[in-house]
Amino acid sequence: MVTDLNQNMQNPTGAEKTPDVLAVSVRETAALGQVNISGHRQELRRNFGLLSVCGVGLVTGNVWAALGGSIVVALYNGGPPGAIYELIAVAVFYAFITASIAELASAMPASSGVYHWAAITAGRYGRVCGFFAGWLNFLAWIVGTASISAIVGNQTVAMYATVHAGFVVQKWHVFVSYLIFTWICCATVLFANKALASLANLGMFFVIAGVVITIIVCSVMPHINGTPYASSDFVWKDWENATGYSSDGFAFLAGMLNGAYALGTPDCVSHLAEELPNPSVNVPKAMVAQMSIGFLTAIFYLIAILYAINDFPAVVGSGTLPVTEIYRQATGSRGGSLGLLILIFIPTFLCCVGCYITAGRMYWTLARDNATPFSSRFARVSPTFHNPFNATLFCGIVATVLGCIYVGSSTAFSAFVGCFVELATLSYLMPILPHLLSRRANVTPGWFWMNGVTGYVVNIVTCLYIIVFDVIFCFPYALPVDAKSMNYTSLITGGLCIFVTAWWFARQSEYVGPKSVVMRKEGEIMSHGEVGNLAAETRYAE
Repeated sequence: MVTDLNQNMQNPTGAEKTPDVLAVSVRETAALGQVNISGHRQELRRNFGLLSVCGVGLVTGNVWAALGGSIVVALYNGGPPGAIYELIAVAVFYAFITASIAELASAMPASSGVYHWAAITAGRYGRVCGFFAGWLNFLAWIVGTASISAIVGNQTVAMYATVHAGFVVQKWHVFVSYLIFTWICCATVLFANKALASLANLGMFFVIAGVVITIIVCSVMPHINGTPYASSDFVWKDWENATGYSSDGFAFLAGMLNGAYALGTPDCVSHLAEELPNPSVNVPKAMVAQMSIGFLTAIFYLIAILYAINDFPAVVGSGTLPVTEIYRQATGSRGGSLGLLILIFIPTFLCCVGCYITAGRMYWTLARDNATPFSSRFARVSPTFHNPFNATLFCGIVATVLGCIYVGSSTAFSAFVGCFVELATLSYLMPILPHLLSRRANVTPGWFWMNGVTGYVVNIVTCLYIIVFDVIFCFPYALPVDAKSMNYTSLITGGLCIFVTAWWFARQSEYVGPKSVVMRKEGEIMSHGEVGNLAAETRYAE
């Protein structure tokens, strides 16, 4: 398998080479084999179109279902008004993040995503910045995958408990369910690569249909059953600060973690850039569709379920999945609650599949640049299944290990999965901050580009949000603090950063790093985005 243009193509005649950029003519590229913007040969089939990649983004983001699965954080940090306003505030900031990475994705549509972008925007520091961005992004996705598997495990046990009164949930029940669905989702990605695009379209239907049905049921059933709705003051005004912090403002800021977890996957479709046509245009479009539809479905879903609450203490005291109790109060029956849980379970299950798609491809892109242990094995694309089989399998094994930690200590496991927001945003910061500090001069604009002062303002707000809130999200969830209730996110994030640093020093002599390919076309230099689009067009022409 050819993994590096610089190593395997021996700088063909007429090609100009620098440590980070290769200029190759279109004719030379055709003679040497299909090369994508990352400097690697095109090995993955382009099975996705705009609609299916939007489906992957919507399903992997799965905002309303993720919000329902983790709503307990927001309920403690402000009650119903906190949940609503914190989601809106997070959505504003994530709009800036999405715009910042969308223009990079348009200019450099590579499956490596932030890993590739950081290597280019950071100039002469690109190797180290790209290395850290890639590893932090992979670690974010692997703990995010584990967290979604945990939500699926809790949902299945909750569905069983809903129809079996007196059933006492044990941690091993959730663990067994966690393992079953971890490997079902992983196996789906491993063995059904051709069906993933169709599965994404199906998942998009379930995401939208599920939220519409849930909103209708939660809005109508209390009236049919004659049970009272929550008051508008309860939903919009009655602040409930159960964190122990004296400052309601700080409780609000800390409570934004729930919304950040739900909305925090704007880069997921960028990892499919080498598997769809016209990626310079389609990846930014998919990002916008994912974030806008995700927010709209989440906010209407949230309002509907909050108005359906008639016993708030029962909700906050119902355990790790309070949405089960909310559904019971909304429908007035265990059977109705089960039906709504099924509607939230299906998108969450498909979300887990999407997480394995993203995590596996992220690890594969690191491996093909010698950034991982046993790179030659993990950089392989299966000739049978036409996917990064070994890299995806490795992700399943890591997720299983994280699940074993859950059995030993739910606090330790919560700390791991709580790192998702921290690690993901830090990986976004790695390309965006150098892009800003270099005066946005190291990137050739793609189809989507923010000109003038707009780009600077968006990038500045993005960087400030990430820096400030990555500190806030490390504070304890509530006061007073003991060993069991402590927020270990900072400890785990710091430990993983130390691991990446140590691995950098151990691997830097063998690490290749991404290359930016710029092709000549009739004496002109094509933009990065045009290269990605040309690669897709050439593939279809073949």
